[in-house]
Amino acid sequence: MAKKISLLIVDDEESVRDSLYNWFIEDGYDVACAENAKDALLMIEARNYDIILADIKMPGMDGIEMHKRIKSLNKDSIVIIMTAFASVETAVQALKDGAYDYVTKPFDPDDLSHLIRNASSHISLQAENEALKNKVVSLENIDDIIGNSPATIQVLKEVESVAQSNASVILTGESGTGKELIARAIHSNSSRKYFPMISVHCGALSEGLLESELFGHEKGAFTGAMFNRKGRFEMADGGTIFLDEIATISSKMQVELLRVLESRSFVRVGGHKEIASDFRVICATNRDLKKMVENGTFREDLYYRLNVVNIRVPPLRERREDILLLTQHFIKKYCTSMSRNLISIDPAALKRLEEYDFPGNVRELENMIERAIVIGNGKEIKLHDLPLAKDMITSSYQSLEDLEKKYVLEVLNKNDWNISKSARILKVDRVTLYNKIKKHGLTPNDKP
Repeated sequence: MAKKISLLIVDDEESVRDSLYNWFIEDGYDVACAENAKDALLMIEARNYDIILADIKMPGMDGIEMHKRIKSLNKDSIVIIMTAFASVETAVQALKDGAYDYVTKPFDPDDLSHLIRNASSHISLQAENEALKNKVVSLENIDDIIGNSPATIQVLKEVESVAQSNASVILTGESGTGKELIARAIHSNSSRKYFPMISVHCGALSEGLLESELFGHEKGAFTGAMFNRKGRFEMADGGTIFLDEIATISSKMQVELLRVLESRSFVRVGGHKEIASDFRVICATNRDLKKMVENGTFREDLYYRLNVVNIRVPPLRERREDILLLTQHFIKKYCTSMSRNLISIDPAALKRLEEYDFPGNVRELENMIERAIVIGNGKEIKLHDLPLAKDMITSSYQSLEDLEKKYVLEVLNKNDWNISKSARILKVDRVTLYNKIKKHGLTPNDKP
């Protein structure tokens, strides 16, 4: 959410304080007032103010002396000096001492508002520069992973632990949880970070296209192969290759991939020359590879070659504490890209998001926020701006029919499907219970 710029007005004239206070409150600033320098310094010690608008001539300590003391308390505060024409030289001296600017009395409201807006932009630019610096410094630590929930912190610890090794990693988790971001975090924390990370979405390509994509091809290898082309393994030399949706590759490709992982070499499609490449492999899947091994659809030797380290990326419903931070991030992202003023989210809408199970995970949340910003025309995202709002409102509730089905099944299972005993507990006759079993299609193998 956008932080209001805080403004402190220091002037011994009550009429000036009141006028300025009303102007800037109306402009949306967080405004406070003090009638002398002593009170102002006490207020500044208690909290930081972004902009301080101070009169030069006041009883006791004047504005110039106050300015010097302010800089010793908070060097980042912007100080604007208010002066009469007769004291302009003194105000200019204040500029030399680090004041942002000065204004002369009587004020032109538009000119003063423009000056405060410029100062606010300066503050925002400084904050943005600082954020960029911090991002450059922290990029290697967390990449673009947003969240401070215990589940997210655990994943980051695992990233830190595995990053410096060359071990193969499998990232498991539902679609939309951010597995590729985790892969990038591992890469950017590793010694390979100065070389490329190459991503391949295996599920989006047919077997033939995937083979050409991974290994490259020679000119004339197949119809349309008009020139030699490097494959992704070759491009990833020195870096990392990320194989998304690894569970979708065919049996033939599993054999080929295993050979490449064992030898770190391959032959382009239609070629004969063995090409060596030094790469680290990170895979991702939303399927249970171990079960696929058990039922024979995924090679056991390839599974163990890939599954040196397994990191589970939790779904958003297991880290609800992150929803606020993610929502703020996406609001800022799309307001910036759409050149919109930064907006906020209504507490009722945020509460509903935090209660929602998000089957599509972080990707679904991002799409919701983007849509809400596109269709909304206010300063807040309201509940009715969120897609599927009606479904979200009822998502945490069940129909009476579903509750009945669940309860009847629970009683039957607890009593080993003894119809007479279960009917007595449910306070219905046997015929009614049989009808409910038929109605809901219940069997002894069902689980609540």
